[in-house]
Amino acid sequence: MYLKLKRVIDLLLSSVGLIILSPVFLILIISIKLDSKGPVLFKQKRVGINKTYFNILKFRTMRIDTPKDTPTHLLKNPEGYITKVGRFLRKTSLDELPQILNIFVGHMSIIGPRPALWNQYDLIEERDKYGVNNVPPGLTGWAQIKGRDEIPIGEKAKLDGFYVQEMGAWMDIKCFFGTILSVLKSDGVIEGGTGNTKSDHENKKENILSEESFNYRR
Repeated sequence: MYLKLKRVIDLLLSSVGLIILSPVFLILIISIKLDSKGPVLFKQKRVGINKTYFNILKFRTMRIDTPKDTPTHLLKNPEGYITKVGRFLRKTSLDELPQILNIFVGHMSIIGPRPALWNQYDLIEERDKYGVNNVPPGLTGWAQIKGRDEIPIGEKAKLDGFYVQEMGAWMDIKCFFGTILSVLKSDGVIEGGTGNTKSDHENKKENILSEESFNYRR
């Protein structure tokens, strides 16, 4: 029953958000286009409810000539590929704003476990143990206010499982306001961090080979 209520709330809040934040969207779109060549939005394949796939949306933060065959954290000079506007977007988490569209169409919820990359098999498997893959992924969740990039895969899955177990209005309220504090303090954000305990060599084989494949943040 609460999942149905969450969907109604998500639809209402995302609709209001798109209207109120439309001037912000316009400013960011213009800034991205003026700063570098390429599309405004970046799409990335993620895991949704019941392990279905969808394309998560973000504002593009990297140059279009970024090598496509290597995750960003394995590049020789990753900072050199991040645009000026992109650096600001990442620091302020504004690159995540387009996910309001994902919420509006039903791919995501405002609060919930962050959607895993399609090939983060270890995280997906760990989440199966706690029923995490059976709820809608979110823009932010319990794990994101408890460490974000600094949390290993196993710990992240447990925190996501705790959210599923305690899911309700009060838990969502705590996650919402906890996220605001985390973003303001930039807690636990590591550029290039995946929360994975495997070596870079193993990650290079398994991580999605795209311009922001490392960016499993918040």
